[in-house]
Amino acid sequence: MQDLRSRLIPLFATALLGASGLAHAERPLNVDDAGTLDKGGAKLEAGWSKDDEARGFEAAAGFGPIDNVEMEIGFARTRDHASSPTDTINGHGLAIKWVPLQSETGLSAGLKYEYGRDRLDGVSTRVHALSGLATWTFEGGQMVHLNLGREITRERGESEGVNTWGVALDLPLTEQLNFVVETFGAEHSRPDRALGLRYEIVDGLKVSAAVGRGNDRSFANAGIAWEF
Repeated sequence: MQDLRSRLIPLFATALLGASGLAHAERPLNVDDAGTLDKGGAKLEAGWSKDDEARGFEAAAGFGPIDNVEMEIGFARTRDHASSPTDTINGHGLAIKWVPLQSETGLSAGLKYEYGRDRLDGVSTRVHALSGLATWTFEGGQMVHLNLGREITRERGESEGVNTWGVALDLPLTEQLNFVVETFGAEHSRPDRALGLRYEIVDGLKVSAAVGRGNDRSFANAGIAWEF
């Protein structure tokens, strides 16, 4: 199960955690921030991701139904070229984030639940995750994000649970351009590290890209997100 999980987790991280606005792992971050869309706000995003020999595309949509709550659905398709013939993994999932403490400066904090399901060769893998989120925002706009959580993977009637963590810095370079750097991981594995850029073309429309390395492989993602 561990080899399959190592391919699936980055996929869910991009399709669900890396949503711009909601489960504010705002692209291109994997580490989530403690923030939600405004009530009635929505977002759409699409992207490409690479993890070692696996490459895929994902799309997600989010909505803020009430104050301090955001909901998101995501879909993804990945081809793993490490296998012969190439494996194709189809996935979908949802995320619900509740952030009762939100501040323009200082501490914001909340919780996020995620569910994801991938299917490969007729075998389904389900992932349930619950994370605590914290963000500290400085007066200059710099942000520090912290995630601590628990993830349970189920496959073929077996379950595996691991603790997860992540820390990220989001630094504005100009009014439109941000630099991000992060490290994140799970119990019994070494940390992954990544850095990237996010650029706001017009109000609410952003493009981003990041590259990273960890656990003897490289990974990357690029995408576009629109909040409205």
